[in-house]
Amino acid sequence: MTTTSAAPVMEIDGAPATAETLAPVLAGYGHFTAMQVRGGRVRGAALHAARLDAASRELFGTGMDGGRFRGLVRHALASAGRADASVRVNVFQPKEAPGAPVCALVTVGPPAAMEQGPYRLKSVSYQRPVAHLKHVGGFGQGYHVRRAAAEGCQEALLTGPDGLIAEGAVTNIGFVEGGTVVWPAAPMLRGITLQVMERELTAAGVPQTGRPVRLADVGGYDGAFVLNSRGMAVVRAIDTTAVPVDAELLTRIRALYDAAPWDAF
Repeated sequence: MTTTSAAPVMEIDGAPATAETLAPVLAGYGHFTAMQVRGGRVRGAALHAARLDAASRELFGTGMDGGRFRGLVRHALASAGRADASVRVNVFQPKEAPGAPVCALVTVGPPAAMEQGPYRLKSVSYQRPVAHLKHVGGFGQGYHVRRAAAEGCQEALLTGPDGLIAEGAVTNIGFVEGGTVVWPAAPMLRGITLQVMERELTAAGVPQTGRPVRLADVGGYDGAFVLNSRGMAVVRAIDTTAVPVDAELLTRIRALYDAAPWDAF
């Protein structure tokens, strides 16, 4: 049976999720990837598969096959009757033993898009634990996003010692310096959309570099942007520091993002 209602469809290894099969997911140890699907396609499908496999090996001592990942997402999309959707794949281990098999919870809901910018960001002194993994348990991120929203900001900017900029609570951030894109060098998650943009910028011949960026440096950049699976937005301010929004490179980055290919599952 298929449905196109707003209610999410949840499957574990291709079967409808139940209270019993969901119980291990609620234990709070695991990892996930999130994506937007349009026309049954996703940006960076191979990158999502590689993320799930690498994180599964690190956390559980066993991999997550890319073909299995793709098949489970295709099945859940068909069950939901959706070609356009928000999809989240949570990987967990029902039996807590090194190398024991892992399971995947696939959740399919209505498609979503990032709120249009320009954004104002609120910096917070917080860094995600084990930042290179997209792990579950994002209370700290959620807390800071809500606090930022209460102050009229669209995102929280996570920083470390001496104001070292790492990432947004639910985004990656990049800066523009003349004709070059600067990615912060700090403990962070290398998001799939960031990796897609790195690929597209390289193909377009746009220079990129990674280096430490601190809050005190923000005023010296020609622009900034945030991105995740839901989209891209230009940044107009970080705390009380205004950031230019009219850099030519920002327009080019937007065009490259919009033109990035969508991959079949």
